[in-house]
Amino acid sequence: MKKLYSFLILFFLFAKSNAQGVDDKINQVFAEYTGWFSKCIFYKIPFTENIQIPWVLIILLVGAIYFTLYFKFINVSGFKHSFNIIRGKYNALEDKQTVEVSKNVFTVNGDNPDTIRIEGHTGEVSHFRALASALSGTIGLGNIAGVAVALSIGGPGATFWMVICGLFGMSSKFVECTLGVKYRDIDNDGTVFGGPMYYLKKGLAEKGMKKFGKFLSVVFALMCVGGALGGGNMFQANQAFKIFQHVTGGDTSFAAGYGWAFGIVLALLVAVVIIGGIKSIANVADKMVPFMVGFYIIASLIIIGLHYQDIPAAFATIFTGAFTGKGILGGVVGVMIQGFKRASFSNEAGIGSASIAHSAVKTNYPASEGLVSLLEPFIDTVVVCTMTALVIVVTNVHGGIMNYGNEVPDGVLACSRAFATASSWFPYMLAISVLLFAFSTMISWSYYGFQAWSYLFGRSKTTGTIY
Repeated sequence: MKKLYSFLILFFLFAKSNAQGVDDKINQVFAEYTGWFSKCIFYKIPFTENIQIPWVLIILLVGAIYFTLYFKFINVSGFKHSFNIIRGKYNALEDKQTVEVSKNVFTVNGDNPDTIRIEGHTGEVSHFRALASALSGTIGLGNIAGVAVALSIGGPGATFWMVICGLFGMSSKFVECTLGVKYRDIDNDGTVFGGPMYYLKKGLAEKGMKKFGKFLSVVFALMCVGGALGGGNMFQANQAFKIFQHVTGGDTSFAAGYGWAFGIVLALLVAVVIIGGIKSIANVADKMVPFMVGFYIIASLIIIGLHYQDIPAAFATIFTGAFTGKGILGGVVGVMIQGFKRASFSNEAGIGSASIAHSAVKTNYPASEGLVSLLEPFIDTVVVCTMTALVIVVTNVHGGIMNYGNEVPDGVLACSRAFATASSWFPYMLAISVLLFAFSTMISWSYYGFQAWSYLFGRSKTTGTIY
């Protein structure tokens, strides 16, 4: 409990310091409290005088390419197989086998501790529900507002590199989610605890790096809790409120000045879902995700169809911009970086967060869920993000939405302008999508944060209630 109290005190101090602050002070305060550590996290490698590349982006991209080559393009060869797993083609095979677990470094009376915990349990949710739960965490405002910002900086060509990065990211997702299932913990009541915290600790222990693995698992858990509170919840609620206020009258809206009330309502709605754990989240996600993705794609296709005469010009600017970087600071490299950044942030491939949801799957084969998970970057980036990009590029062929090369101050409002080109009521459709995307991300990331919190401070009811 001492660790928990220390964490809460530090968090209170951080929150207090920002009580009267604004968005542009957050990084300053964060750096004040974390010092060199934050500098390491946000460090950018100078490429040219005008271009700096986040070191994390290089690691994620190189890792994705390596996994793609090592597993002989599993993102392509395993694509059809993943659909067969989801539709239950191999369920009979699953039922005949025993649970595969990690080879731990010690045993209890000759038995593996993992098997002691999980005998009689194979997980909590189906393959489809695990995928839906993970997708609800990755498909969020980054797919709408984030894409708009990326295009405003990198131009239409960023779309091409975004798709390429998403395809490579499928291989990273396959690896991390396979590991998530292989090294998970399952309590006596069948509750699953999994994710990078566990496969870093157990997997590196098997390689003779027990202390290093434990250190990395704690670092990830701390970052995951922070990510759940920040990008997973605060950013989503903030952008959702902006679009809600925008479509209800802007500065004259009845909601103006009542962001706190909007946040409380969202918090209560999220609480209703997450208190039931992954089963409750999956029960909501398996219905919400197909609906919200389908709804958004249909709305996007309608807008693209209404601008059918501009489609050839839009695709031409995407491909020429991808290899020339015309009008963009940093040229083609600058365009590539924006595309890669957007794809990596959106689908979270290689970050490890999605493996927490996938770990709860009912399966005897870790790699089977790895195959299912590779669909995640495809749906998130190759489909949903591309829809947003095409809507913006098609509606901006003659200008009016944004000036490429100049970052838009608010991505979600730029998307709203693009939707408004179809009809005055289309921004309301976007608002519905934004609210659904934000809510789905919040419920999944709240679960991710809880899993990391439980790893750091224990699985007792007290620590869970505090979280």
